[in-house]
Amino acid sequence: MIGFITGRKKFSELTEPEILALAISSEEDDAAIYRSFAARLRAEYPATAAVFDAMAEEEDSHRASLIELFKRRFDGPIPLIRREHVAGYYWRRPVWLVENLDLDSIRAEAARMERDAAEFYERAAKRASDPDTRRLLGDLAAAERKHERRAEELEQAHLSGDVRDEEELVAHRRFVLTWVQPGLAGLMDGSVSTLAPIFATAFATQDTWTTFQVGLAASVGAGISMGFTEAASDDGVISGRGSPVKRGIAAGVMTAVGGLGHALPYLIPDFRLATAIALAVVFVELWAIAWIQNRYMQTPIGRAVFQVVLGGAMVLAAGILIGET
Repeated sequence: MIGFITGRKKFSELTEPEILALAISSEEDDAAIYRSFAARLRAEYPATAAVFDAMAEEEDSHRASLIELFKRRFDGPIPLIRREHVAGYYWRRPVWLVENLDLDSIRAEAARMERDAAEFYERAAKRASDPDTRRLLGDLAAAERKHERRAEELEQAHLSGDVRDEEELVAHRRFVLTWVQPGLAGLMDGSVSTLAPIFATAFATQDTWTTFQVGLAASVGAGISMGFTEAASDDGVISGRGSPVKRGIAAGVMTAVGGLGHALPYLIPDFRLATAIALAVVFVELWAIAWIQNRYMQTPIGRAVFQVVLGGAMVLAAGILIGET
């Protein structure tokens, strides 16, 4: 019934020629995916790109072998059938989603692709009642397992210890430039720049709801402004800082988070309790920023503490003094 509604066949309903044709088209798809990985990675990770180029060639070779097998066993043209025509067949993520993953995730995706294919054919072989079909599925599973082992061999051949370390360093640098640096800038801006207006309002009015509204407006407004500024400042092509959209999201979200951290306590009606919690949150935020600077930006901890904690304390003190005058 489901197959009738969706227009797709169940895998169990496929004939042997259709199973083989489906395997042929799947090999073609996987080769195209690996080539897209290689093109995406070639500029920054040439060794990993070479692995994916070789894996695409392996898929082409396997596809050619399956075509020859089809010609030997069956008469007529190869049926036009692809994975989207079959209900319950193993699926592939759209390439545009995978291309945005980091280096380790792309490698893991490739390993998953090979593993999924082998496991699917193995499960299908166990359920098949026809001996010839079971043998065909078993052969396809064995071929996919060889792909897995071949992929591991290619990684060992192209990604020696030094080469892998170099690519990991490049990947870490890209992660820092794309996510950590703009996110850290946003967190610092949101945490420090909103201290004065929030605490000035708090001590001037001693009204927790008004303080929260000011903090919410300051945090969200700063987040929007910081996000657009970061995204528009650099397209990342020449600087190598990565996608402006990703950097804008990182900066904008972390700016808003930085301000909301000490604005949310003012949802508590008790002014003294809300202020005490907000001050504690500020303390944690400033030390967290100093730790991130030391951890990812290699800023000496002493300098990070001086720049962030002392600077934040001065802004906080200015806000309190202004609010009390």
